[in-house]
Amino acid sequence: MSSFTDSIQHKVLKSNAAFPLFLFPDRVYIVTWNVGSAVPPDDITSLFGPNVSDGSVDMFIIGLQEVNSMINKRLKDVIFSDQWSELCMDTLSPFGYVLVASQRMQGVLLLVFSKFCHLPFLRGVQTESTRTGLGGYWGNKGGVSARMTVFGHPVCFLNCHLPAHMRNLEQRMEDFESILQQQQFEGGTATGVLDHDVVFWFGDLNFRIEDYDIHVVKSAIDSNKLPLLWERDQLNMAKHTESILEGFIEGPLKFPPTYKFDVGTHTYDTSAKKRKPAWTDRILWRPRRTGSPVPTHNAALQRGLTSWLGGATKVTQHVYRSHMGYTISDHKPVSALFSLHFPFKVDMPLVELQVNKEWCKVSDATVRFTVALTYQRSSWDWVAIYKVGFRHHKDYQAYIWAKGEHATQVTFSDEDLPRDDCEYILGYYSNNMNTIVGLSTPIQVTKVRSNVHSPTAHRSDCSDASSEDDSTLVLLVPNSRSPSPKTGKQNHRHRRSRSPAVSALSTNPLPSLQGLGLGLCPRSKECRTSSRSPCSAAKKERLVSPDPVVSPAIRPLSPRSPVSPGGGVTAPEALIAAILGEHRPAQISPTEAKQIRKMGETDTA
Repeated sequence: MSSFTDSIQHKVLKSNAAFPLFLFPDRVYIVTWNVGSAVPPDDITSLFGPNVSDGSVDMFIIGLQEVNSMINKRLKDVIFSDQWSELCMDTLSPFGYVLVASQRMQGVLLLVFSKFCHLPFLRGVQTESTRTGLGGYWGNKGGVSARMTVFGHPVCFLNCHLPAHMRNLEQRMEDFESILQQQQFEGGTATGVLDHDVVFWFGDLNFRIEDYDIHVVKSAIDSNKLPLLWERDQLNMAKHTESILEGFIEGPLKFPPTYKFDVGTHTYDTSAKKRKPAWTDRILWRPRRTGSPVPTHNAALQRGLTSWLGGATKVTQHVYRSHMGYTISDHKPVSALFSLHFPFKVDMPLVELQVNKEWCKVSDATVRFTVALTYQRSSWDWVAIYKVGFRHHKDYQAYIWAKGEHATQVTFSDEDLPRDDCEYILGYYSNNMNTIVGLSTPIQVTKVRSNVHSPTAHRSDCSDASSEDDSTLVLLVPNSRSPSPKTGKQNHRHRRSRSPAVSALSTNPLPSLQGLGLGLCPRSKECRTSSRSPCSAAKKERLVSPDPVVSPAIRPLSPRSPVSPGGGVTAPEALIAAILGEHRPAQISPTEAKQIRKMGETDTA
């Protein structure tokens, strides 16, 4: 063995904490479902597989199409939270999964969840959307995506809703190519969708079964002769003729076609149109031929490590199935379970937190942290206390700024500390990276301290239930400067003494806003006391100093997320945004909020 190879092996073995040679694969579970504008069912736990509770899955990806996007509903979703996102968070958070990214374009919705312990190793999270309906002006068709580096490897999830009908095969291919061309990401080597080590492509792709009439198709389904139908499936045939599909892989279709059913039944379409059954709902993947370079500052060492470790990420599909028990839509959900075999893993956090395992008094509430040399700190970074089982990075109990270039610790005050005796963890949030980059071990907070309740206490309130028939809707009020929206039923308000800065007002009255997270104000099923809204991934200039800001003694309405884009957007502008398919919160007065609620009650009456 050459001296260079010996040197590489020595360096890898010496740093195997960051680049272990023998790794357990990461498991990714993907669901796609055209929900047909239906109201979510009460329970979707079975949608995530029989082992959702055992923690064997590392990431859950949910792609929905035809989420209710009528004008009145879209306006409510712009201002309030989204039912489907609420349900998914309520279902997955008790099992330790946290919302990492979300993106909605009119009726197309993408949600990415991860085990909370993986959060520091999911970096560079970005989302994109591309409209293809009405020549690119309407968002009923198109694609939404989320990309990130997973343990050092760029991975992209792309949820599409392509044109319908048998005759539109060519239009489907053109729209898919347009989505791939238009979606571009910032930073790193994976700027395009196909530049990622692995791309997962899924959704209502609307490919049909050619040649056979409806009677032949139904007969083949009834007699379980599905391979006869595979041969005439448009997507299977197009993979041999369309260069844009080169490299995409799909598992065998061993389940019956998932479209089109009479709503509320398991019977294929009996309407006057009698749509022919088809596998419209699909999940494919595409691994890149060459994988990610091993991170190192030495170019020669990087090339050697990449070559020696094998380079490419390998993908194995374990399950590909439909969920025929759901009947709220004319489509059936489809899911797939994958293992990602990474040749190496970057699993050293950028920030390490050290805390006391038990907090009995205020002096215990000190968080010490060390920062990696490669990490660029920001004066807008903050450290937060999370209850174990939190739903997303804004679902905290309290936060404190991690200001100062050379600061190595922060201390929470008595009024910051949670009042419940249960397990918590500390998270370090990076403003530059829009993600949690460091987590502590679990801690226990006990009540051995003064339990003072005052108007200035820095803690969470119970969220106010909306007057909507939809109990998941919670009003977001944008004229605040706290990191999270909340409304309380109490006459007095617990306010924060300091808060992250609000974002600058956009010069464009209707910019492209990324992420459903702008409109989320989630609440858990059992206790609604710590609901928090995920902040947007968008970066904007700051207009407010990070120095402590004293809020007014009384606020008529509760605060909003610190980095939520779109501050200063009026209700009429939000209506326009809803019509165009954008998702952004509106700036409305209490009077306008009541009027909107009354309008919703009238609509649902």
